[in-house]
Amino acid sequence: MAIFSNAFSDELVTATELNRQPGKILDKAYERPITITRNDQFFALLRREDVGYLVKGINQSKAVFEVLSVAFRLLLSQEIGSEHPYGWLSVFDADELQDFIKEVSEAFRLTDTSNQAWDLIDAIIHEWKESAIAISSSELAAAFKDESDEMPLTPPMNKNGV
Repeated sequence: MAIFSNAFSDELVTATELNRQPGKILDKAYERPITITRNDQFFALLRREDVGYLVKGINQSKAVFEVLSVAFRLLLSQEIGSEHPYGWLSVFDADELQDFIKEVSEAFRLTDTSNQAWDLIDAIIHEWKESAIAISSSELAAAFKDESDEMPLTPPMNKNGV
């Protein structure tokens, strides 16, 4: 949503103009934010999906700040309890944490230009969390070490038995 990098360079419209020409004003609001003025008050008129994007951005920005904060604190050897929502990051070493920080930061930079950036950030965090679960799973570690169930595969055969 590039329009939000300059959200307050929008067009000013009076409440009277809105009452007289609602269709024309709504058409303008489809393209860019409109500020409606009434006395000394200002109101924003923009598409609902744009408002949803802004709200999602606010909520996601808080999560990005928190997850990056935890990663940096771990790099500084601070203890993060497993009860913390991002305590799972503690299973990673310093190099992995730096990779995580880089991935999240690069995706966050895309939020000015891409509506899919928030979904990308969600996916990155989810994948790292899943990796943390796998790393810390004693059952999974045991399964990877257990070779007793392994059986060599035979070459496939075609319909003619060859």
